[in-house]
Amino acid sequence: MKAKDFDKKFDEGRQDIIDNLDLSTARRVNLEQKRINVDFPAWVVESLDREAARIGVTRQSIIKVWLVERLQAEVANKSLNDDAASGAH
Repeated sequence: MKAKDFDKKFDEGRQDIIDNLDLSTARRVNLEQKRINVDFPAWVVESLDREAARIGVTRQSIIKVWLVERLQAEVANKSLNDDAASGAH
């Protein structure tokens, strides 16, 4: 199928395009996994384990969620600060 035909099929939305895709080679950009090791004091690990057990997830999951939330908040805060700074001139 030519790209033009694929685009038309997608844009019209009347037909499912999934059969025209090779999902075996699909990847999610910027979401590749990279392993890291982090050392925490024992009290931090114990606190993480308690909170993870409380909400029913693994220690690794809670660390990932909290880090992502913090990074997203930092990005949002930076955007607000940039907007405020540009408006102050």
